[in-house]
Amino acid sequence: MSSVAVLTQESFNEHRSGLLPEKAKVNVIFCTSGAEDEDSLPTYKDAFPPLPEKPLPEGVQETGNAWTTKIRPLKSSVITQVFHVPLEERKYKDMNQFGEGDQAKVCLDIMHKTGAHLELSMAKDQGLSIMVSGKHDAVMKARKEIVSRLQTQASATVAIPKEHHRFVIGKSGEKLQELELKTATKIQIPRPEDPSNLIKISGTKEGLEKAKHEILLISAEQDKRAVERMNIEKVYHPFITGAYNKVVGELMQETGARINVPPPSVNKTEIVITGEKEQVALAIAKIKKIYEEKKKNATTIAVEVKKSQHKYVIGPKGNTLQEILDRTGVSVEIPPLDSSSETVILRGEPDRLGQALTEVYAKANSYTVSSVSAPSWLHRFIIGKKGQNLAKITQQMPKVHIEFTEGEDKITLEGPTKDVQIVQGQIEAIVTDLISRMDYTEISVDPKFHRHLIGKGGANINRIKELHKVSVRIPPDNEKSNLIRIEGDPQGVQEAKKELLELASRMENERTKDMIIEQRFHRAIIGQKGEKVKEIRDKFPEVIINFPDPAQKSDIVQLRGPRTEVEKCTKFMQKMVAEMVENSFSVSVPIFKQFHKNIIGKGGANIKKIREETNTKIDLPAENSNSEMIIITGKKANCEAAKNRILAIQKELANITEVEVSIPSKLHNSLIGSKGRFVRSIMEECGGVHIHFPTEGSGIDAVTIRGTAEEVEKAKKQLLSLAEEKQIKSHTVELRAKPEYHKFLIGKGGGNIRKVRDSTGARIIFPTADDKDQELITVIGTEEAVAEAQKELEALIKSLDNVVEDFMIVDPKHHRFFVARRGQVLRDIADEYGGVIVSFPRTATQSDKVTLKGAKDCVEAAKKRMLEMIEDLDAQVTMECVIPQKFHRSIMGPKGSRIQQITKDHNVQIKFPDRDDQQGKYQIQENGEANGEVKEPADPLVPKKCDVIVLSGRKERCEAAVEALKALVPVSVAVEVPFELHRYIIGQKGSGIRKMMDEFEVNIQVPAHELQSDIISITGLASHLDRAKEGLLERVKELQAEQEDRALRSFKLTITVEPKYHPKIIGRKGAIITQIRNEHEVNIQFPEKNDENQDQITITGYEQNAVAARNAIQAIVDELEEMISEDITLDSKVHARIIGARGKGIRKIMDEFKVDVRFPQSGAADPNLVTVTGRPEHVDEAIDHLLNLEEEYMADVVENEAKMAYMKPSGSTASSMEEPRGPSKGFVVREAPWATGNEKAPDMSSSEEFPSFGAPVTNARSSPWGPKRF
Repeated sequence: MSSVAVLTQESFNEHRSGLLPEKAKVNVIFCTSGAEDEDSLPTYKDAFPPLPEKPLPEGVQETGNAWTTKIRPLKSSVITQVFHVPLEERKYKDMNQFGEGDQAKVCLDIMHKTGAHLELSMAKDQGLSIMVSGKHDAVMKARKEIVSRLQTQASATVAIPKEHHRFVIGKSGEKLQELELKTATKIQIPRPEDPSNLIKISGTKEGLEKAKHEILLISAEQDKRAVERMNIEKVYHPFITGAYNKVVGELMQETGARINVPPPSVNKTEIVITGEKEQVALAIAKIKKIYEEKKKNATTIAVEVKKSQHKYVIGPKGNTLQEILDRTGVSVEIPPLDSSSETVILRGEPDRLGQALTEVYAKANSYTVSSVSAPSWLHRFIIGKKGQNLAKITQQMPKVHIEFTEGEDKITLEGPTKDVQIVQGQIEAIVTDLISRMDYTEISVDPKFHRHLIGKGGANINRIKELHKVSVRIPPDNEKSNLIRIEGDPQGVQEAKKELLELASRMENERTKDMIIEQRFHRAIIGQKGEKVKEIRDKFPEVIINFPDPAQKSDIVQLRGPRTEVEKCTKFMQKMVAEMVENSFSVSVPIFKQFHKNIIGKGGANIKKIREETNTKIDLPAENSNSEMIIITGKKANCEAAKNRILAIQKELANITEVEVSIPSKLHNSLIGSKGRFVRSIMEECGGVHIHFPTEGSGIDAVTIRGTAEEVEKAKKQLLSLAEEKQIKSHTVELRAKPEYHKFLIGKGGGNIRKVRDSTGARIIFPTADDKDQELITVIGTEEAVAEAQKELEALIKSLDNVVEDFMIVDPKHHRFFVARRGQVLRDIADEYGGVIVSFPRTATQSDKVTLKGAKDCVEAAKKRMLEMIEDLDAQVTMECVIPQKFHRSIMGPKGSRIQQITKDHNVQIKFPDRDDQQGKYQIQENGEANGEVKEPADPLVPKKCDVIVLSGRKERCEAAVEALKALVPVSVAVEVPFELHRYIIGQKGSGIRKMMDEFEVNIQVPAHELQSDIISITGLASHLDRAKEGLLERVKELQAEQEDRALRSFKLTITVEPKYHPKIIGRKGAIITQIRNEHEVNIQFPEKNDENQDQITITGYEQNAVAARNAIQAIVDELEEMISEDITLDSKVHARIIGARGKGIRKIMDEFKVDVRFPQSGAADPNLVTVTGRPEHVDEAIDHLLNLEEEYMADVVENEAKMAYMKPSGSTASSMEEPRGPSKGFVVREAPWATGNEKAPDMSSSEEFPSFGAPVTNARSSPWGPKRF
């Protein structure tokens, strides 16, 4: 049995047809039952259609939700490391005093020294585990301390030449510190005066080996270099360096050695020569020759030169001394500045000393010092604005130095004598002129008023300066001075003084008041662009209002001005703040994201109405935000009213349920998936339900699912089944292995670990660089798979712990390859093969025996790899590939990616030549010479150096690499494309051409517009050109086809139709005209209201389609012209009965007789008048049928009225109608939200079930509309 719908005629008419019938004495009740009647009931969505949804803008995706967004973690600067001290290496082994005694004191001391945090724990094997947390540097220092103080120390010595010790120490000891931290050892290097060459290392066994290895590597590098020191008297150094370092430069170029001569300012006699041994020996011989020659032939003379003139002899940066040395070959020795001696010594060949002496005196007497008397306050006027006045003088006399000393009434001039005299005369003339027309005065003003005199942005003081043409100096705050200096025209100075004193006097009578206003209100008081505070300032113009800087987070607002005005302004602002406090109540309402658009309404109508009626500010989160919170601000009562209205909208729209599912917390991460992808796919599959997992680490098992009942149930089943599946497969075992073994366990390209995975089916996870525990290996899978994988891994780890020492023979010529770049190749081998230590013999021994130490399997693998490398080195050839330089950048690819790939694929070294920057550098003269050099014509058959790419490696690999390089040389092809199509190929903002270039990996060059050329050039790899050309031609064909199609689609024709027929052609909501448009694929344009030709309809499209659409419209017009309209009188009491439920009855009549029936509107003059329109024969038949129905229905109306006359009257017609039929069930619909559960239908008379907008909710009980959210 189905639900029953009870509806009165009058109420239905009023609800659906908009008719207002006369008050009926009798109400008619329709009761339907059975399947047929149930189908006639309206659905819930038909009766209560949802608000229209606002579509998302094109290209904008719907935002995520708060349940799925994963907060990106911030990376901490604090790190944690765990160190293990085995039982046999523990310094303190007293088990009874764990956490006490010396061991605890040492830990506290380490924490205090390094700033790191230490936690100790005892392992099962009685080993000590120490967890260290803190910043990276602190942790490394703590590690060093732990090793030295908590672990028993072993020691070893390594002997390297004494001269190599400084390279182990490094600059400022940095290298030594780095070595000690890296190896966790203590390295003691003998002092320079100690003759011993033994370096002592103490630490753990593992650290000792590492440190020893690193020190021997450093020594091996330095073995190839020599350093010699020569002690030569300081006075002969200038002859060795030569003028402008020419001699020493030539020596270095000739010998190839580096010669370091201490500068004149450093009192050292030692000259250091470094380089290859032969180069150093040659350089020493040449220096000795110069020294002995000069010592034998040079003589000296001493002359007296005034101390003040020494600097002129020295010259700027010593250039004059170098100049004299260059011209005469004589060295001039000047006493130090701190010495009182005036004796200058000249040293050189006897025949050159006279010339040098003449030049020294000439330089000493070429300059003079003079001074000009000028009051210090005039100095800046002499200098001028931005130094303009002084610049004129210095430009004329650039050699004169003018010095102004602050506080002194003089100007010092220094330079050539004649120039100084000229400048002195000019400055004296300026001083005389300024004194005659300038004056100054000083006034005393309290420093607290200085900033007010200056004004906002210097407004006050700038006005005074411009008005009176004066300069005003107000001392800065840090001087704490009350003197203000005014300088300028005498009259202007007096006027400015008067005005400043008046301002200061007025300020002394002002009052300053501090108001406490919460900083959150400051912006509101200031207003947008300062509009509101401007209104306050306009109202109280004499009051200055100062707000604190937002960064200070201060609540103090300062008012300053006349006492009465400040008081008035204070009261006004207090009242303003009180209103703001009252209006600043805020409440947050959680509303499902999908309903936000309904709350906003079309064009913001709903939200605007709520804002205006409740006088509140309502802020919704941005469309791309994950927040569901709507924030309401205003008066408390208004906020509550707005909140209730918003919740009422959600309540009306929502059909939401929420359930909790218990899933073990350890499975949550696997269910969420990487970046939430797994859980997001479940949510999308289940219709967009919200699935919320608790915070990681909380230990809570409850997972919340929100959405419609059906979707929630579906998601719940999926989650539970997945959780069960994960639980079966989530057996886990943890293993430990030293971090250096991990790469070997994984194998090259993951080969070793892949074998274990394939054979057992278990998943093996190694720690990442960010993990705290670097030794932990995790195995996940079924119990059997995990056990098998564990067994295999443990066997591998055990074999790695078996340390062996082996030897191999390596030709000394290959040693350099392995130890170069600070032993990078050896370090790579150690990283890849479980930390194997490879030791090469020292260069001096010429031994070919290389030692390998480490795990047996690792040593064998490393040995094999080294033999492969040696084989490659023996078979290595060098090959040249000639490719023009202009293509080199293209071949290299972005950031060298292409060349890196070739190097990796073919295992070769590729070296590109330097760029040829010499082109166009020399200008060819008429005689064929360029800068004195004759340039021979280049041989066209010989390739340029800049075009030659050099490859090194095995011959077959080099050949393959050359082919690969040549294949990367770009080529160009020209394609003819009609000029008018170019802009379509380029596309909007170049999008079309960019897409083609990205798709085909080529460069497409379209000619400039002014060239009007049809040729488009395509440049790229030969393999890509054919595809690109085909793609471009294909695009041209598409564009040409589109042009032709566009021309065909542009056919237009017009049809003349009387305007009265236009609504009929358009149809209800445009249904008829839309059907014609879609059916014939044309555009139909009706005339605008203000058009002259109101009867013209324009049709645009393909010609045949436009003609067919015109014929369709003409057919409708012809049919309309044949129609007639007739009015008949039908009693209004039967109108609702004829119309039927949801208009079904009248629609059936109109369809059956092919007519249009119009009933009178509410308030019509004649409520019984009904109009029938259609073909004459159809109209007559319809009228007969309607009159028959009236007669039949009126009989029922009369009968019911007769019955009502005998019935007891009641308060309402509705209640009397209900008595014979039992209680009313209200307006019943199908597929209602409450029909899915056991809930009863809502009571339409209840304000709680159907609240009005803004009405408070009286009862908080749950309802079939879903949970209330406040």
